[in-house]
Amino acid sequence: MAGTEPNPRSPWVILALIIVALIGGLGGWLLGARQNPSDQAAIEEIVRNYILEHPEILPEAMERLQARENGKQVARAGDALTAPFPGAILGNPNGSVILVEFTDYACGYCRASVPEVEALIAANPDLKVVIRELPILSPASADAARWSLAAAEQGKFEAFHKAMFASGRPAADTIEAAATRAGLDLDRARKVIAEPRVAAEIRQNLAFAQQLRIDGTPSWVIGEQLMAGAVGQKVLQEAIDAVKADSGPEPKG
Repeated sequence: MAGTEPNPRSPWVILALIIVALIGGLGGWLLGARQNPSDQAAIEEIVRNYILEHPEILPEAMERLQARENGKQVARAGDALTAPFPGAILGNPNGSVILVEFTDYACGYCRASVPEVEALIAANPDLKVVIRELPILSPASADAARWSLAAAEQGKFEAFHKAMFASGRPAADTIEAAATRAGLDLDRARKVIAEPRVAAEIRQNLAFAQQLRIDGTPSWVIGEQLMAGAVGQKVLQEAIDAVKADSGPEPKG
């Protein structure tokens, strides 16, 4: 309530002090208290005792701090992060909610997430899924990633994406089988694969991963939230719902 003084011993104030301490700012924050050593000692004792009595809050505090740092990195990446290679998308190409997935065709967890992403798309007509190829697990992953971008150039990204994961781990024969199943013009695809823009796209994705400290697939970005691993459909839907809530109600026509 406006105009009230915070209770210096309330859990929320103490948690705030702990978070400040965890990021190395407690000393500066307490600079004013140095003029009164007894005040400084009292606050430090509160922090110390609360940490000892409630050590379970430390992982939560660190998790929140990590989420905040992730948000900063996502914000620094800017609009380029959600701007797909032309055609390398799933779902609604004009969707107002954008989910970015970093994926590798050699990743079993990525393969397992395919039906989950399909379910999310079915449940959210306004969802646009931007696929960022991150071939880090095998040399053949890079070959499959290039072929997927060539498929995007032909408007057949989704078909190749599904066929490639269904074909098993990337290899020369499984990649060609997936391309054939997706209906690609193979000669045209080979020409596109050799174009500099394809290599530039993969380099950019690797740069994004380094900037965001992504070291595995799948990884997900939605809004300013970064999630790593096979987090599951429920967690992704909750993140989608949060983005929708933050954007407010759709304007009425």
